[in-house]
Amino acid sequence: MYAVIFDLDGVIVSTDELHYSAWKVIADAAGIPFDRTINQRLRGVSRERSLEIVLEGARRAFSERERASLCAQKNQLYVRSLQTLGPQSLLRGVARLLDELRGAGIRCAIASSSRNAATIVDRLELNECFAAVVGGGNVARTKPAPDLMLEAARLLGGAPGDCVVIEDAASGIAAAHAAGMAVVGVGQSEELRCADLVVESLEHLGVPELVRLAPARPTPAR
Repeated sequence: MYAVIFDLDGVIVSTDELHYSAWKVIADAAGIPFDRTINQRLRGVSRERSLEIVLEGARRAFSERERASLCAQKNQLYVRSLQTLGPQSLLRGVARLLDELRGAGIRCAIASSSRNAATIVDRLELNECFAAVVGGGNVARTKPAPDLMLEAARLLGGAPGDCVVIEDAASGIAAAHAAGMAVVGVGQSEELRCADLVVESLEHLGVPELVRLAPARPTPAR
């Protein structure tokens, strides 16, 4: 195994509540029903796709200009809330696993649909842990397309088949497999069943398990 590619939200840190609060403000102002069940559908998808899901409950059509404005407003609210993040926000097992990977000489990257990925990594004080941070603004297509994963592998200098991805959402698992990478699903959701290995949290994952997964899935033909 040459490298490990991490999703960000739900794997390294949880910003679900921050996303929920921002979308709730937007939906309430537009008179659109929005609850935590709907919010669950937004996990791992782009801001624009998230807005499409939110607008399913709207009683009128929204123009492209209005949609762009709503996305911008949501992002402003969300970015403001990121100021609350810090090293104390890391999920269980993250710091220990990153230390193990560094000690083993295994390179790491972030591949996240979020355009704010670099900001979040900076707030968490993890810049030295990742050789590359690839966000939604760096590729043409986000998850479930493989672009994020392939770009991360390119920046790391490794072949896709030599990388293992750590994800918490079905869209990320699909993206990893489409890129020819083995993937670990983190959490208890039924949607993780397609991952090559599932762990409840990173507390239950170590370098040996990751190394065993590396040859599990061949690189797709070009």
